[in-house]
Amino acid sequence: MPRSYPQVLLLVDGYNVIGTWSSLKYTRDRQGLDSARQELVEALINYSAFEGYQTEVVFDAQYTTETGYRETYTRLLSVYYTDFRQTADTYIEKFCADYQRQVYRSLPRLIVATSDRAQQQTILGYGAEWLSALRLANEVELSIRRTRRKHRPQKQTRGRFLFNSLDAKAQERLAQLRYGIRK
Repeated sequence: MPRSYPQVLLLVDGYNVIGTWSSLKYTRDRQGLDSARQELVEALINYSAFEGYQTEVVFDAQYTTETGYRETYTRLLSVYYTDFRQTADTYIEKFCADYQRQVYRSLPRLIVATSDRAQQQTILGYGAEWLSALRLANEVELSIRRTRRKHRPQKQTRGRFLFNSLDAKAQERLAQLRYGIRK
């Protein structure tokens, strides 16, 4: 069960992750970028809930004329589209700089998920933690498996005898044979 207040903020470079995860690249190439974005958001909604992370997915909006805006999906996950002429990289760098200056004092940990090497060096320089897009994919998959295992119905133990693994009709017939009852 997640804590009442998240102890970690996970910033995700959305298009970098889409370009790295094979499943998202496949979706992007077959169904379009909107479908890939939605698939990423759905995967991260579950991951954020399982881990108790406050998560913000950042997408470039540099080629549009709109101002930046945020869409909130759950209490733990939101998506931010950057301002006109702003990349996700510059948004994340500014966020990390503010984090280093302790603007976000309530956050003990800031993790940035991207596979951009230059971005990685900048992130680490500001004191944030770095997570590669592939490592994030592995962690998301692991959380899915743990969730399934946790919610899997428990099999009733029937004992160690073969008789106990038979259905009721077969058990009845064996009991009849054992006591010499013929039908």
